[in-house]
Amino acid sequence: MSGLNFTSILWDRDDDPRGNVQHIARHNLTMEEVEAVFQNPGGTDISRSSGRPVVFGDTGTGRYIMVAYDVIDSTTAYPITAYEVRRPKRKRS
Repeated sequence: MSGLNFTSILWDRDDDPRGNVQHIARHNLTMEEVEAVFQNPGGTDISRSSGRPVVFGDTGTGRYIMVAYDVIDSTTAYPITAYEVRRPKRKRS
């Protein structure tokens, strides 16, 4: 799967306690890990709980994460939350 069409990821200020940077940090993730998944997604879906789009993928640190986000415009995404999830089992051929 190729990268999503987002060329910009919108982040809140690092010191905003209600912002997305600190929210993902509470899940022990970094902005760089989230951006890596947007650049090289392993899959996409819609969140069953929020209805938001989600992207799945590997981080540069070897973790498999899910990122829920809002689409700001055709080139900009705003990550809402991100957390580590179980890697899907590969289908046998």
